[in-house]
Amino acid sequence: MTPHEEFCFNTAIYFTAVRGRTPSQRIKKQFKSLEDAKAFAAEFGDCRTMIYAVNELGNNAHICNA
Repeated sequence: MTPHEEFCFNTAIYFTAVRGRTPSQRIKKQFKSLEDAKAFAAEFGDCRTMIYAVNELGNNAHICNA
């Protein structure tokens, strides 16, 4: 994890799960925890959901694909 990713993860107020290549196909949902975001991603079973940590300042960083 880079310092920026670690900072965003440690100060995250929510996590966002994003799916879809193009804006017209994109699905974006917010979750209170990384575990909740991963549970949502597991419903698809293809490891193509990108999960981001977002902090109070609006900084965000890609944490993982699930």
